[in-house]
Amino acid sequence: MDAEFNELALALFSQQFEHVPAYRRFCEARGVTPQNAASWKEIPAIPTSAFKEFDLSSLPPVERTRVFHSSGTTAHKPSRHFHSRESLEIYEASLRPWFQKHVLPELQLGRPAFRFLILTPPPALAPHSSLVHMFEMVRREFAPGQSLFVGSIAVGRDAFHRVPDQSSEGAPDLDHSPPRRDLVRDGVESVPTRMMGNAWRLQTDRAWASLAEAADNDQPVVLLGTAFSFVELLDWMFTNQLRLSLPSGSRALETGGYKGRTRALPKAELYAMITGRLGIPSTHIVCEYGMSELSSQAYDRVAGAPESQISNFKFEMGQRLFRFPPWARVQVVSPETGREVGEGETGLLRIYDLANVRSVLAVQTEDLSIRRGEGFELVGRAAFSEPRGCSLMSTALP
Repeated sequence: MDAEFNELALALFSQQFEHVPAYRRFCEARGVTPQNAASWKEIPAIPTSAFKEFDLSSLPPVERTRVFHSSGTTAHKPSRHFHSRESLEIYEASLRPWFQKHVLPELQLGRPAFRFLILTPPPALAPHSSLVHMFEMVRREFAPGQSLFVGSIAVGRDAFHRVPDQSSEGAPDLDHSPPRRDLVRDGVESVPTRMMGNAWRLQTDRAWASLAEAADNDQPVVLLGTAFSFVELLDWMFTNQLRLSLPSGSRALETGGYKGRTRALPKAELYAMITGRLGIPSTHIVCEYGMSELSSQAYDRVAGAPESQISNFKFEMGQRLFRFPPWARVQVVSPETGREVGEGETGLLRIYDLANVRSVLAVQTEDLSIRRGEGFELVGRAAFSEPRGCSLMSTALP
């Protein structure tokens, strides 16, 4: 497998070196070319910040049908990851099996009737969010008639976009339709690019109604959202003295951090609140790591598997470890030397993603991580980096 990965990575590097001019200049400045790179570990990793300044794509502009932006502060310049129809198909082919393996492993034995409740705006309101695209893809794949987006976008102090009702037993999919005039306040009829940095907001009443209905119907729920959307829901439930126990088999996938949008919680406390307010046990709470610059995602556990059977766990330290799929590799490198750190040491996460066919396969992140065998433990964002809305919460280095 390592030999096959190495061969594919070097071939893809050669293509990207030739067809992505900004990346070629970056590599040449470091003295690395397809002619002298003998291993995937020698392929130069482009910093995520470069996606803000350069078109890191081999796609001609006419073939760029989609662009994903990084999230973060409203003032920052976002990263851009361009896609064509074909590269999106590769993105989705990469996403699907690794998501199913970790979030819905039971589907290998059948197709339980899950209800998907998604705590983000729908694609029509967040067309440049790779996270929303991911949630849209998995809901269409695994729960097309039993899914609901319950997020909106706040514009200014009071204006907001309401999300069309998508509780869809027999109802048409509305996710890709533009907001209707009767569903928009303050005369705002669309979501221009300048608004993409505005805050996501949760429609807590609709979320609660869907959760309560699922509990009444004994229908397991797959709850998908960012950490701050979970806190918004759980705080609202606390304020209104609401609590329920979702049906057996329900699970949650959380990703991202807080970025000042809600009070920040340690992960253990957040998971305890999810269990206490929603009845989802910790064995059924999965964390995902991804970013707009990548086409593959990492997960830290398999939903429902006993902790004693999960190789991602290190019981003596109590942390859960992230792993990417076999078509990706990670290194944890020293920010001073750029070389891989030793086992158990802290550095910056570097990712080699073969699904990044039309951009750059080697990406240098600003995320501090600890090297743990074939996986990694996330520590937080490096002090020199800007906040990323879909990055994990920052914590102090040990």
